Amino acid sequence: MTAYDQLADQLRARGIDVDAVEAALRAQVVETPSWAFGNSGTRFAIFTQPGVPRDPFEKLEDAAQVHRHTGVAPSVAIHIPWDRVDDYGALREHAERLGLRLGAMNPNLFQEQEYRLGSLCHPQAAVRRQAVDHILECIEIAGETGSDVISLFLADGTNYAGQDSFAARRRRLVESLSEVVDALPDGMELFIEYKPYEPAFYSTDIADWGSALALCQALGPQAKVLIDLGHHPQGVNIEQIVFLLSDDGRLGGFHFNDRKYGDDDVIVGSVAPFQLFLILHELIACSAFERGVRLTIDQSHNVEPKIEATIQSVENLQDAYAKALIVDGAELERAQAEGDVLAGHRVLVDAFRTDVRPLCAKVRAELGASEDPVAAFRASGYAAKIAEERVGGKAASWM
Repeated sequence: MTAYDQLADQLRARGIDVDAVEAALRAQVVETPSWAFGNSGTRFAIFTQPGVPRDPFEKLEDAAQVHRHTGVAPSVAIHIPWDRVDDYGALREHAERLGLRLGAMNPNLFQEQEYRLGSLCHPQAAVRRQAVDHILECIEIAGETGSDVISLFLADGTNYAGQDSFAARRRRLVESLSEVVDALPDGMELFIEYKPYEPAFYSTDIADWGSALALCQALGPQAKVLIDLGHHPQGVNIEQIVFLLSDDGRLGGFHFNDRKYGDDDVIVGSVAPFQLFLILHELIACSAFERGVRLTIDQSHNVEPKIEATIQSVENLQDAYAKALIVDGAELERAQAEGDVLAGHRVLVDAFRTDVRPLCAKVRAELGASEDPVAAFRASGYAAKIAEERVGGKAASWM
């Protein structure tokens, strides 16, 4: 008997519909970020790697390797200006030839010198105009690429008390984004990310899920909140935030990563796998997938091989999703109704401790992907091939 057969029998004995679990795993979609494949680094330095892409077209070729070996990563988020090209129709066609599509469009409002005191919240109207115009440009580009989401991370904030007025900055932000929302075509949404600190260290204009939600409510139904796992103070119950935003109809999507201390960018599930499992369980419980919640990886791999790290991230999301799908919902509801505290907890722990790798491997094989994605990628020779071919040009970089 194979490991898969043993697992399937075990799950059926627990009343789990294995066929339904496999169908859900086959339907999973994870979006990878173009910036995961270029050179990146910290505020101290950029670390180069052999074979990294020299342009957005080569970033898509690397992303296609992730999809090839995992089977569930057909969408690639892009960033402007990091992925600026002369012909976005050609970029879209290149993606389609690779079996991919272009996903969320990410404007950059944190690298221009004019944004030293903010972008959409800047005291000067000319700077706010520059920032709004950049987002409007991204909406136009999204129309050419087939993207249906503008994903906004705003670095605006202040470093010192008295630097600016909270009230004035809020008014500027709502006014600026109201113009953006008015420009969104039907079917396109604005996802608003939040972060408690950095690069500003006294106040951040969109500091938490509550301020992001209030902003979305002021902007209308096309505005939704994006949760980045690394953008919370230590100990915050992210799965509860998932419920609150989903219940309010304002959960747009995720940026998946992990962190040990203050920020993100390490492989999702590498530090807090139980939390990742609980988040996906809550998404299932809230029927968030039926509402179209988007799962996007947001990681810049500084020391680990970039394609392998992205493959591992997607694989970890497959694994956590499989575990969330095998939670015994009926037994969990019974324990909760009876006030059996530990029984309810054990239901979740039992699912989390189950080794679902044979199940995920079977699903990947059925999708035409790899049973062991990282091993298959290493054996493919692709990394050595691009290291030899991509020589002599300037590698793409996020800085």
